[in-house]
Amino acid sequence: MQKAIIAIDQGTSSSRAVLFDTEFSIIHIEQENIDTLYPVNGWVEQDANEIWDKTLSVTKKIISYAKSKNINVVSIGITNQRETIVAWNKTNGEVLYNAIIWQDRRTKDKCSELIKDGLSSTISSKTGLLLDPYFSATKISWILDNIDNAKQLSLSGKLAVGTVETYLLYKLTQGASFYTDATNASRTSLYNIHENKWDNELLEIFKIPPTILPEVKDNIFEFGTTSKNIIDESIPILAMIGDQQSAAVGQNCIKSGDIKATFGTGCFILLNTGDKPLISKNKLLSTIAYKINNNTCYALEGSIFVSGASMKWLKDELGIIQNVKDSQSIAASIKDTNGVYFVPAFTGLGAPHWRPDARGTIVGLTGSSGKAEIVRAALEAVAYQSVDLFDAMASDGQKPNIVRVDGAMSTNDWLMQFLSSISKIKIEKSYNAEITSQGAAILASIGAGLLSSIEESEKFWKLNKNFSPKMKTKEIKNYRNGWDKAIKRTIM
Repeated sequence: MQKAIIAIDQGTSSSRAVLFDTEFSIIHIEQENIDTLYPVNGWVEQDANEIWDKTLSVTKKIISYAKSKNINVVSIGITNQRETIVAWNKTNGEVLYNAIIWQDRRTKDKCSELIKDGLSSTISSKTGLLLDPYFSATKISWILDNIDNAKQLSLSGKLAVGTVETYLLYKLTQGASFYTDATNASRTSLYNIHENKWDNELLEIFKIPPTILPEVKDNIFEFGTTSKNIIDESIPILAMIGDQQSAAVGQNCIKSGDIKATFGTGCFILLNTGDKPLISKNKLLSTIAYKINNNTCYALEGSIFVSGASMKWLKDELGIIQNVKDSQSIAASIKDTNGVYFVPAFTGLGAPHWRPDARGTIVGLTGSSGKAEIVRAALEAVAYQSVDLFDAMASDGQKPNIVRVDGAMSTNDWLMQFLSSISKIKIEKSYNAEITSQGAAILASIGAGLLSSIEESEKFWKLNKNFSPKMKTKEIKNYRNGWDKAIKRTIM
């Protein structure tokens, strides 16, 4: 009987389950979209019950498919949108409030207070992160302070709070497992990445009791077994990892200096720094890339909050494109934007600016500007933001030479070529579009004994297409000067 692995990939836009064979070729995919809610300006939420229901649905469907093809699923790996927080009652599994999504900015005033109190350096030195609403800690504090019964449940030992993988694990095991992994823990602002533990000083700063948090494990661990009452099958869950770190594993960025960029709802660029965290001079993040057999590998990360989300906005809110895929031909239909620049700061700006108060801006519009200029400017913005991060990494002594790309927007060849040209960096695109899921599947395979080590997975990475720089220095300078001016107008 053929063996296979399931990767559950719960992202911001959708929940999906991907069935991989033992050489990490995709056998089958199930996917269901997730609605995002914006109840107040700057607030971003999702219905945690919907996240669970749709994750359960795609998981059941993929298991049913495997059964129909006489395929033996030997393990499950979970990868997830990071920093997003869910709170629930341990006794009955009921969710207390909507999931507060990583893009949410409701706690920016709280972050400003902590910065004024001089706590930035303490938090940064322990976590590798900056004080920003993006991370989980202030979201958890907000729930404790604002949601009915949250503090009472906490005091009685009945409150559970965790990132998405913890919530899904709890539900899949029918409450038997309450764990997180080192990569997701490292995104909370509560986890000491040097000592690999929840940090008592940080918990005190954010006024979060440790009893509500899950136990932290390596990325490969016997996290639990799916309950037969939930999915009719007992399958071991042997890996959990945050989605951007999972993409880095899938892209085989496992040596110091390897770098990947994932273009999804946002864009996240991770550079492997080996067994030591690198302290950035340019507001990049030090984070855990993965932790296996008690050995920690670190990464330098730059986060762009909006990339693919800008295309969705153009389609759903403005109606100037019918299909996101049309953006490639629209951008190619004009020679340039004629001075139009689009800064998509819908939920603030991430690295290297870290301005939660910034909002989206389109500059340079004239009477001759049309939808083509706006669409192309939106695509160019993804590349400009990426190059800003590449420059920051180079300034930190980590100049990228080759960047491996994945995510939905990496299928846009026009954008990938523009990125290569404007950055003067070679771009490599993986053959497998589901590279984030592949990372989780690789780790679950190691847990199941199908692979001996993460290094063994290198042979399964396949190049689909590469892009090389094709732009003159003067042209690059003109493009980037315009972008820099647009950024200054956005954050002035």
